[in-house]
Amino acid sequence: MLTWDDVLKLADKGHPEIEWKLTRSDDEWCRSLAEEQYRVTRLAGTERPFSSEMCQRFEPGRYACVCCGTLLFDSAEKFDSGTGWPSFTQPVEENVVAYNKDSSHGMIRVETVCNVCDAHLGHVFPDGPAPSGLRYCINAVALKKVKEGEASSESAKVTFGGGCFWCTEALFQRIKGVASVASGYSGGEVADPSYYQVCTGETGHAEVIEVDYDPNLVSYADIIRVHLGTHNPTTLNQQGADRGTQYRSIIFYRNEDEKAAAEELIKESEEALGQKVVTEVVPFEKFYPAEKEHQNYYNRNSGKPYCFTVIDPKLAKFREKYPEMIEVSHA
Repeated sequence: MLTWDDVLKLADKGHPEIEWKLTRSDDEWCRSLAEEQYRVTRLAGTERPFSSEMCQRFEPGRYACVCCGTLLFDSAEKFDSGTGWPSFTQPVEENVVAYNKDSSHGMIRVETVCNVCDAHLGHVFPDGPAPSGLRYCINAVALKKVKEGEASSESAKVTFGGGCFWCTEALFQRIKGVASVASGYSGGEVADPSYYQVCTGETGHAEVIEVDYDPNLVSYADIIRVHLGTHNPTTLNQQGADRGTQYRSIIFYRNEDEKAAAEELIKESEEALGQKVVTEVVPFEKFYPAEKEHQNYYNRNSGKPYCFTVIDPKLAKFREKYPEMIEVSHA
């Protein structure tokens, strides 16, 4: 449990260690956030007191950063401080919130920021209830509620590949209704292959992503339509400079309805492109998650050359082509 002494030490020595960081340009944040979200989280603004019903709501649930989706607070630590802003006694994990000394407004305060994306959240004070004695005074607009079981009981998975999974993962993480995206391997003969084994082309696997989505918010057909529209499905075993069977265009179906839908969408794509689509449609058997360093790759490495020379242009085209499908807080 964090105490005021712990907070002061963290504010003095720097941010707690975190597994990954998300870095985006100011223009990207401006495009992906609503005006008030941007003002508060990226410009260190403060919302009006008592402007959110979140102050009076105490039902079970968790609260994530509106910018990057990192879980920050649990309603079990929420209390009515009477200040006009949601208040918590502790974050869900000690390292998800970082602390900066703030000398604005003629006083010394401790600012709280998301430790993953540096979003301004609010401030923390030593006047909270026991046992921690802390009051995390947080702007409601900087948070989004994540209820247990919020995803539909009909949540589903779809697995497909179309080139480097770093690219496809980054695209589908930004679609409304997508709960999670994992990079991995499928379609081969070797159990639990490594990235280097797959790169030889000898395992038979394709680089794929597995998308966990809510069919009440986004349909299987829409996901496949975006998949076919965001890579080149007419080139055999190749996407741009990436060549090899591991980069083949492929869709794995889990039932006959998915198979029929995928085949119909391929015909639709062929008519639009005026070319033969070589995308394979095969039954799903097994998905092997890729190594940790390949998961959430773009969000952790957006400043690296491959990301800004290859993935950024793909994301720009995706935003232009499918603006209605983009999740605002993750665009």
